[in-house]
Amino acid sequence: MRLNRVLLSTLLVVIALVVQVCVLARLQLPGAVPDLLLLVVLGLALVYGHTGGALIGFGAGLLADLAPPADHAAGRYALVLCVMGYLAGLAKPETGRLRSATGPMLVVVAAAIGSTLLYAGVGQLVGDDAARHAGLGQLLFTAALYDLLLAPFTVPLIMGMARKSENDPMADNSGGSRIGSQRGGLLMKAANRGSGRLKGVKRL
Repeated sequence: MRLNRVLLSTLLVVIALVVQVCVLARLQLPGAVPDLLLLVVLGLALVYGHTGGALIGFGAGLLADLAPPADHAAGRYALVLCVMGYLAGLAKPETGRLRSATGPMLVVVAAAIGSTLLYAGVGQLVGDDAARHAGLGQLLFTAALYDLLLAPFTVPLIMGMARKSENDPMADNSGGSRIGSQRGGLLMKAANRGSGRLKGVKRL
């Protein structure tokens, strides 16, 4: 990944994790907790693609696994966000621009439901059945509802920041190479003109 992608992703993930742990988790809403970290991963994956989405999701999930007050096995949420980031990245359009807001909102709803099911499924494998006691149906509904309500205020902003970093001319190596080649062509033309003038002087 490019350096600007790494810096932007790290900054957004850290901010989202702090807000989620210090603010959203303390609201004591019924059912699930609004997953701001998931929304950040989805927004970046829709711009960076499936490979970038998977890497960002894994890093964000691992950070959430290690940050207090995490009470589950390390790597569990990293697996969930890695899969969600990869799948969301597959929805990235070839042009890099989404035609409407319907697509990202559908991705958010699908990811909220999918991440909850995957998290509960992995919990069953490691002997953690807290999701079943809390009511899986209620968790699915509230997770989709909270994330969908939060998404319009976060996902477009995150995607806009990611696109802006991608269009940074200082970070665009291809742009730099094109400028260099254009300068080289101008120098070659100037040299050819100079040599032609010298030949004309010799003939005189």
